[in-house]
Amino acid sequence: MKSSSAVVTGIGVVAPTGVTTEEHWASVLAGKSGIGRITRFDAGGYPVRVAGQVPGFRAAEQVPARLVPQTDRGTHFGLVAAADALTDAGVNPAELPEYEMAVVTAASSGGTEFGQHEMERLYTKGPHWVGAYQSIAWFYAATTGQVSIRHGMRGPCGVICTEQAGGLDVLGQSRRLLASGSQLVLSGGADASLCPYGLVAQLSNGGLSAEPDPARAYLPFDADASGHVPGEGAAMLVIEDAAAAVERGAAVYGRIAGYAAGFDPPPGSPRPPVLARTIRAALTEAQLEPGAVDMVFADAAGIPSADQLEAEALAEIFTPGGVPVTAPKALTGRMYAAGAALDVATALLALRAGVIPPTGPVTRPAVGPALDLVCETRRSEPRSALVLARGYGGFTAALVLTV
Repeated sequence: MKSSSAVVTGIGVVAPTGVTTEEHWASVLAGKSGIGRITRFDAGGYPVRVAGQVPGFRAAEQVPARLVPQTDRGTHFGLVAAADALTDAGVNPAELPEYEMAVVTAASSGGTEFGQHEMERLYTKGPHWVGAYQSIAWFYAATTGQVSIRHGMRGPCGVICTEQAGGLDVLGQSRRLLASGSQLVLSGGADASLCPYGLVAQLSNGGLSAEPDPARAYLPFDADASGHVPGEGAAMLVIEDAAAAVERGAAVYGRIAGYAAGFDPPPGSPRPPVLARTIRAALTEAQLEPGAVDMVFADAAGIPSADQLEAEALAEIFTPGGVPVTAPKALTGRMYAAGAALDVATALLALRAGVIPPTGPVTRPAVGPALDLVCETRRSEPRSALVLARGYGGFTAALVLTV
């Protein structure tokens, strides 16, 4: 299968830890958190009051003026990250066959803030005040569509909605698109649901932390873990066939060596969770033994029971404490569809820099299978990384990167 030769040649990031790839990476290495009290609206009446918000982002300065009022904040993030990824890859889409460039992104919530404003107009002023762009801006595929239109990428386009796991599932799909004839795929995730409507929707999953101290609200694998913090942002990647990337002289961050997806059984089922099996499948495709994995970017739900299940799966495959584990998302909050894509971007940057980035403010490991949790930047010259993601409802994905 040709998909095994897929490589990443460009990265674009808009995150609570920075609005460029360079800013994000510097924050991660410094352990600088982007989590703080919610300022985008008055969250005083909500049980969750902290989040990972993108600082200093002004859509009017980075998004074409026509698109700003027509699209949601999440799509704004996606447009900026996509443009940055193409620039980073040294790709000018105008010079490539338009039907051989594909776009596939992940989204978990669609344009909730845009939709909230339109509903406010509906109920306070009447139906004639609802804009025509409501019909597309809320849609999960809005970011894919706008990125495709902006850059003239008219090959296969789509969106995958598997919550946090979507950020890995789109990269699996990107490899299939390369194998079926696409020359280049622009892929990743974008989400922004830090508005009253979006926050209320997230509360129903029962996983958000009500801890008001930003420094203590999201502590995956910590004895004081109390849930996770919502985040917003986007991470986009340029995926190409390895031979084609070498032919045009592109710099390569790393290779997508293995990918697998699974779905957990329903609560109460005698069947085990699928995470361990999914990891094995990804490693098998990558032709890597567990001992050859240099670092794991954990899903790190921050929910004690979910963290324990993940720790048990890692111990089953790598032996307890047998592989360095990190979760830089503790610095951004869980960015849902964008979160796993950001983990892949961060893992590629770590492979290039020869370090394992820190998890963040975790100080008191939880009881359970031993983890070699990386709490400070560790220099170890990693050559491979395993990235894990689990989405609400049972979506599970694993992706292996190598250099």
